Amino acid sequence: MQDRAAKTRRQLIRSAAEVFDRSGFAGSSIGQICALAQVSQGALHFHFRNKQALGEAVQSAAAEILLCVTGQVPAWHPAPLQLLVDTSHALARRMAGDLVLRAGFGLAHDPGWRGGASPWQHWRDWARGVLHLARRQGSLAPGVDLDDAVAAITAVMAGVEGLERDPDRARAVQSVAPFWRLVLPQLAADAVRGRIDAAGARGEGAGGAARPGGESPSARRRPDGRPLPYACVAMTDGELCGVPYREMSGSAS
Repeated sequence: MQDRAAKTRRQLIRSAAEVFDRSGFAGSSIGQICALAQVSQGALHFHFRNKQALGEAVQSAAAEILLCVTGQVPAWHPAPLQLLVDTSHALARRMAGDLVLRAGFGLAHDPGWRGGASPWQHWRDWARGVLHLARRQGSLAPGVDLDDAVAAITAVMAGVEGLERDPDRARAVQSVAPFWRLVLPQLAADAVRGRIDAAGARGEGAGGAARPGGESPSARRRPDGRPLPYACVAMTDGELCGVPYREMSGSAS
C-alpha cells in the first residue's frame, strides 16, 4: 500500500508539473491534473490539500533534482571554472528532459504563483560559491565582478529554461557552449583560460567524477546502498547523482 501511495504521489507531481509547464499555475486546475494522472480528485486530496500544496511539492521535487545536478559547492576542485561550465551543460540537458525540474524553475517566475524558495536562488548561490572558489584558487581573472558574473550566468540559464518550451529543445542545450566561448576569455585567469572546454568536459559528471558507463537510473543507489528517491532515479541524461538526498515528504503540509 505504501508503494502504491508513493507511486500515486509521484504521478501527481509529474502530472502537475506538466500542466503547470503548459498552462501556468493560474491556468491549471485540479481536474486537469487528475485527468492527466488518471486518478480521482479524492486520491489527489489524500496527498495534497489543494493546488497550492501540489505546486509546493513540484518546487520541492525540482529543488531535489537541482541539488542532484549541482551537488554542494566543493571546498576544493582541480578546475572550478570547468566544473561551472560542465554543470551548466548538465542543467540544460536535464531541463530539456525533466518536466518536474522545468516546472519548478518556471513556477519561480510565474505571475500566478506565490510559493517558497526559488530554485533560481539555489543556482545563483551555487554559481557564486564556485566563482568564489575559483578566485581563491587563482583561476578567476583579476577584476571580475562576482555580481555581474552570477547575473550573466543566471540570465543565460533563464534563457535556456525559456527555450526549453520551444519544440526544438536541442537549440536550448546548444546555446550554452557559445555563451561560454564568449564569456570565458573575460572570466578565466590567463593560466587556465586555454584549458577550459566551453562545450563541457567529456566523460565527467557535474561533480567531476567519472560516470560509470551503462548504468540504468533505477540501478543508482546511495552510498549506504539504499535506492535513491524519485528525483535522482528520474534522471534522464545519464548523469550520476553524487550527493545524498533528503527523502521527499510523504504528505502535504
